[in-house]
Amino acid sequence: MKKKVIVGLSGGVDSSVAAWLLKEQGYEVEGLFMINWHDNRGLLKGECPFDEDITFAEMVARKLDIKLRTVDLSTEYRERVVDYMFREYASGRTPNPDVLCNREIKFDSFTREALKQGADYIATGHYCRNEQGMTAGGMVNRLMAGVDRNKDQSYFLCQVSQRQLDNVLFPVGSLTKPEVRTIASDLGLATAVRKDSQGICFVGKVDLPVFLQQKLEAKKGRVIYVPDGETFMSWQEGLPGTEVTESELKEMVRPHALNPGDGVTAGVHTGAHFFTVGQRKGLNLGGYREPLFVIGTDTESNIIYVGEGQLHRGLYRKGLFIKGTEIHWIREDLKMKAGENRDYQVRIRYRQPLQLARIHAREEGYYIIFEKSQRGITPGQFAAWYDGEELLGSGPIDEQSTIIGC
Repeated sequence: MKKKVIVGLSGGVDSSVAAWLLKEQGYEVEGLFMINWHDNRGLLKGECPFDEDITFAEMVARKLDIKLRTVDLSTEYRERVVDYMFREYASGRTPNPDVLCNREIKFDSFTREALKQGADYIATGHYCRNEQGMTAGGMVNRLMAGVDRNKDQSYFLCQVSQRQLDNVLFPVGSLTKPEVRTIASDLGLATAVRKDSQGICFVGKVDLPVFLQQKLEAKKGRVIYVPDGETFMSWQEGLPGTEVTESELKEMVRPHALNPGDGVTAGVHTGAHFFTVGQRKGLNLGGYREPLFVIGTDTESNIIYVGEGQLHRGLYRKGLFIKGTEIHWIREDLKMKAGENRDYQVRIRYRQPLQLARIHAREEGYYIIFEKSQRGITPGQFAAWYDGEELLGSGPIDEQSTIIGC
């Protein structure tokens, strides 16, 4: 008897080819389309709402001769992803909704719905791989990077658990994006030349301030320009020794403390919670030799701090901190104990090249110290650590790793 796989058919080329590959491998394949968002407020003109996505999903299902069902998960999505976004932005943190969408919706709510429909496996169009390996404690799921390094999406799954990876298939993880496009074109799939989705998971590309104003009030505040006494220096490179002290670790993750007296008022903004560290767009300030970038935000005082140029010291940090209560390991058998130090490759945003770093596990949490100082370390974003191609764990960057408002 054939094993049944339910594919999250999104109306994009990746999930379309994933469904075809599974049919070719002999599975009984069905598609399940998730409706997660109904509100178009804040969507940029020309961006497609879900009704166009489902039209493409239906065309693919007919072409592949597979059954397609829909499931409305919009209530769960609003409560567990969008409301989380609003809370994070309101507190001055920059969330990653795609990471939460995978943990809370695709590999939770969607999986439960697929199991109700008799699925033996679920599958998505993610560019990553799920491999099984033996350890002293038994079999484990190993979340591996996609073969296409330009498209690897393992980072977006950095918060899933061992249980959530059980019976999950990633059919396109061993292919490159051009190969997937070629397969879709050869099959005559309607999604073959369709552009990849962008923006917030299941919402689309949005004008973020307009989108956030559904719940966050716009309010004018000061933009403080902070001159840079010296540019970023190479002496900050290198990993610290394993005997580094607690105070030294705290100093490495602590940025320059800023207050309104550190600079001059350069303009006004519409709300500090609409800005993030490293942001350039939306400042609307001219008259400077180099572009201005946000180097810090203070949502309590409604102030944003800006610096001039790519090499402003305020943009760079040697390390970051993750609270102990927010550390997540996919490979729970590899958890670090307090006092332990390990070298891993770490990234703090999607598509960032992996960076060598040393994790110092302490009772209060993890200090992640990079070999080379990193640009735009942002609270709320996820730092994910890898051992070679395998993603082991992650955690949200804590506020003490960023500009401290005084």
